[in-house]
Amino acid sequence: MTRGGDDVRVCSSDPAAWVEEHGEAMYRFALLRVRHPETAEELVQEALLSALNARRTFSQRSSERTWLIGILKHKLIDHYRRTANRQRTESADSSAIDDNAFNHRGLWRARVARWPGAAADNIETAEFWEAFRTCVQRLPEPVANAFCLREVEQMTSEEVCQVLGISPSNLWTQLHRARLSLRECLERKWFNKRVSKKR
Repeated sequence: MTRGGDDVRVCSSDPAAWVEEHGEAMYRFALLRVRHPETAEELVQEALLSALNARRTFSQRSSERTWLIGILKHKLIDHYRRTANRQRTESADSSAIDDNAFNHRGLWRARVARWPGAAADNIETAEFWEAFRTCVQRLPEPVANAFCLREVEQMTSEEVCQVLGISPSNLWTQLHRARLSLRECLERKWFNKRVSKKR
């Protein structure tokens, strides 16, 4: 198909097959980044609808799945923005975080030890990622959103602050709280279980 002198190739597969071919991968991608399965499902549906509407602009310079995941990433960022706007008018629940672990500047009072090599070597297992997802869901939503954007999506600190509408110092504190809370949770949910199995 030619449009305005440029050769634009339309998506070759049937959109009806997208759910079967890419739905599970998209759902897993979203579920790792949001707190609730229902939210992940809604975001995947929004992404697929947007993809359907934008189908004729797909240039096929990347794979179909990469294109769909790219659309889903934009939906996730929109979700984080909406959540941040709502939270600015509500009080954030930070009861899941032990504030005694930080000093008045948001620094850890004590450094945590490194995991033994065996635990670090097995970080790619499905068991680990299931535990990780559970631990992220237990974080207060503002903390989870900041962590996912910075560490999972690999956005810059400036970009995260812009999306969430927070200051760099606020982001820095939230990331430290997320890391400590995730560390403690993963030790209970994953590391200690692995050690117990080997005994």
